[in-house]
Amino acid sequence: MDRITQWVSSQEVVPADLTVRIADSVFPLHKAVMVPKCGYIRRAVAAAASQPQGPGAGAVELDLSALPGGADAFEKAARYCYGGSLEIMARDAAALRCAAAFLDAPDLARRAEDFLAQAALRSLPGAVAVLRSCECDALLPAADELDVARRAADAVALGVCNEALFPTARSGAGAPGWWAAELAALSPATFRRVLTALRCRRAGPEVVAAAAVAYTELVLAGILAPAAAPGPGRRDVAVVRADVEQRALLEAVVDALPPAADAPLPAAFLCRLLHAAVTAEASAKTCRDMELRVAGVLDQATAADLLGVALDGAGERVRNDDTVRRVVAAFVERQPQTQEGRRASLAGAGDSDGGVALEKVAKMVDEVAAEMATEESLPISKFVGVAGAVPKDARPSHDFLYRAVDIYLKTHPGLDEIEREKVCSVMDPLRLSYQARLHASQNKRLPLHAVLSALYYDQLKLRSADGGGAEGGWETQSAAGKARAQARADSSLARENEALRSELARMRAYVSGMQQHSKGSGSRPSSSLVPAAAGKKASFLGSVSWTLSRLNPFKGGWAKDTASIADGRDRSAMRVVKPKRRRFSIG
Repeated sequence: MDRITQWVSSQEVVPADLTVRIADSVFPLHKAVMVPKCGYIRRAVAAAASQPQGPGAGAVELDLSALPGGADAFEKAARYCYGGSLEIMARDAAALRCAAAFLDAPDLARRAEDFLAQAALRSLPGAVAVLRSCECDALLPAADELDVARRAADAVALGVCNEALFPTARSGAGAPGWWAAELAALSPATFRRVLTALRCRRAGPEVVAAAAVAYTELVLAGILAPAAAPGPGRRDVAVVRADVEQRALLEAVVDALPPAADAPLPAAFLCRLLHAAVTAEASAKTCRDMELRVAGVLDQATAADLLGVALDGAGERVRNDDTVRRVVAAFVERQPQTQEGRRASLAGAGDSDGGVALEKVAKMVDEVAAEMATEESLPISKFVGVAGAVPKDARPSHDFLYRAVDIYLKTHPGLDEIEREKVCSVMDPLRLSYQARLHASQNKRLPLHAVLSALYYDQLKLRSADGGGAEGGWETQSAAGKARAQARADSSLARENEALRSELARMRAYVSGMQQHSKGSGSRPSSSLVPAAAGKKASFLGSVSWTLSRLNPFKGGWAKDTASIADGRDRSAMRVVKPKRRRFSIG
């Protein structure tokens, strides 16, 4: 009512003959003042005059609820038309400019445009204020049509570039500082306009990344805040609250982040953001987008960054193990190398960046798996899923993976033999170092297959060392000596495998004949046949026992494929019978 009464003329002035309504606000005005300066009102009054005259002829009432900027912008425009002082501020300059265009008031439009060009858009805080005022749904279409929003975003981008490259005294020692706080006042959709303007200005990736990280850190400060460490006598930790408003804000910020090609964001920052998205139960699209972003820079992350993704909001228990597995799997899928290419790279034949990155990630995954193994409630399938997400041949040594397996077995002492074999299936005992194999051979927590595999590998080396007799002898042999010794070992094992297969075939035939004879006669065999059969069986068992003592007793995942040991010669003509694989399953 105070605003309306200010427009009522005194007794010496002609009564108002023009009424303007904007929502709940009513402005009594005079046609003689408004018509000459506002083309829109002039046309509206002329249209009303052409209508048939009724009661109250001469008075015109207009509804300007569609005016950009609303009642506040119209009040400033009307005061200017009446000759009052016009005070323009950065936060209402865009609305006044759009209102002047709507009212077709050239003088007012010129005044607002001069203020934008000479004052508001000359500084970063002023440009942010103008851009923020354009976020209103009622004002944004008009601001876009008059190019006010784009010019404001470009002015903000220019200010960010200047502060990032040539920081002023307010920016401190190179940190984003005050200008980051200015950006935090923008909505995610408006901040995306700033990022677009930065790319249009060809700003460096480091500038775009710095702006995105600084904005996200401030806007999502309550969500990204790490859990507080419990002090003495205090058991509480800060847990992220995943309410609807925070979740919507987080999804909007993630959607506004620049593409990785334009600005590679730090791996630690992306891991924190992924953890926040999972903890806040963001949409599947947001979580998947963050998983792919983390996978793209996983080789730049640390084990602590990846472990932070796996923990819950309080940072105490392993909860997001499936997220870690998907991130690692996505990183492995991005690697262009095939399995043979990775083997060649690890062997030194190729020195590609992909092989080095994959090896680094494999070591990091082993460290994370070792930390996750201490979780007593972690199922075997979850542990195997994370530890096995990286191919076995991506690791030149399985010592770190063996440590993770040993920690899991120690944390879960109640596992049976089959379950322990399932845990150990992620590693290859034949890729352990000499010290690790020595430890594994004495480790009572490992299943029997793993212990015997480690022992067999050392025995195979001793047999193939051609008189070296020790680990050092094997390593000091020449390449030709190793090749000859390995070829002899492979040939010997192939012959022994073939002999064992023949013995087993004869035994099966003998047992089958005995069963058929027993079914046909319907009675037990005569006593005269028993000594001969017993003698033949004893002879067979002795042969099999002697053969098994010289062969690799392992099958499946623990078997040593001696044909894979390179000797520099063509083995295509050699008959090598590989052991049959055994499949383990958890009942």
